[in-house]
Amino acid sequence: MYDLVSAALGAQQLTQAAQLIKQWQQKNPQDPWLKLAMGQYWEAKTELEKAQVTYTRLLQSTANTKVLSQAREGVQRVRDQLAQRREHDLRAAKQQPGAEVAAVLVLEPVVGDRREAAAQGLARVTQIDAYTARTRLPSKHWRLLRMGPAGELQYLCEQLRAEGAAARSVTVNQIKSLSTFRVQAIQAVEPRLTVVCQNQAGQRGTIQLAWGDITQWVVGQLPIYESVVDLDARGKLKRKDATQDYGEIIDWHLHGRGCILRFCDRAYKYRDALPLPPAETWPSPLIATVAWKAMKRYFEAHITPAPIADFSGFGESALDFIDLLPPFEAQVDLGRTLPSPWDESFHLYSSMRFLTQSTSAEGA
Repeated sequence: MYDLVSAALGAQQLTQAAQLIKQWQQKNPQDPWLKLAMGQYWEAKTELEKAQVTYTRLLQSTANTKVLSQAREGVQRVRDQLAQRREHDLRAAKQQPGAEVAAVLVLEPVVGDRREAAAQGLARVTQIDAYTARTRLPSKHWRLLRMGPAGELQYLCEQLRAEGAAARSVTVNQIKSLSTFRVQAIQAVEPRLTVVCQNQAGQRGTIQLAWGDITQWVVGQLPIYESVVDLDARGKLKRKDATQDYGEIIDWHLHGRGCILRFCDRAYKYRDALPLPPAETWPSPLIATVAWKAMKRYFEAHITPAPIADFSGFGESALDFIDLLPPFEAQVDLGRTLPSPWDESFHLYSSMRFLTQSTSAEGA
């Protein structure tokens, strides 16, 4: 039967080969030669992933030396063809308009039964070993995996999705073109929200909106560094930067208007703002922490989606990449004396959340 199937495949008579394989399965489904013929059938149909799985399983399940030898040859042929296909597709992706623009690629968390398959897919696509792939595949937070040309990263993104590893890619130009307004105060909530804010150029104005215009919101804490005096290993005084506090940022994403409204606990003008909730009065405009927490609870009661609050995990993975990216304005006002990559990291994260949520909505 194997010779008949091989002859049909050699003559490119795939329908006849499929019929022979079906008959063979009914008579002797455990025959290792049948499994070898099935691998060769998938290979002839250029369904290379199925052929690779079939050959690999055969290598793990049979002791027939002749079958093993041909299965190994089949695995090598398929690997070579897949590598050629990847090289061809990657070359085509690099030739697309805008393919050279700087971009970033992130992985979403994968948990449960899907994790092992996704890790294996990540290993195949990025050509790393399985152990390293498992350590790089996130389980709780988004992870910034790579930066590079947009064409290449978009190709990798599509390949990772096909392998079950959720990936997203955006360009730095998309991030730069996204309007971010720094909120100074909320002046009214009825009949519509009235928000006083500044644009990127520092111009002040008001925006009116409804609670339903807020399609998602992101909350993140950014470390505040201060220079402190400490003792070194020899007991001598030395200065170093240490985290003394955290500033909190809240971003409202308005997809209908294509912009972000950004609140910062250290820049919000509590004296000029309406107390939230409006029926109450804050203990004092000077007690910013109390006022900020009350306002945050008010947001939670009025904004339908729950806040996205997993920035810190992403931030750690992004710090090593920030200096390698083309410069962009962080639009974060924490009153720092020196710039911090944490600010750019948060702006990158929130912008990616905005842009990829918008893409998902368009594709729905």
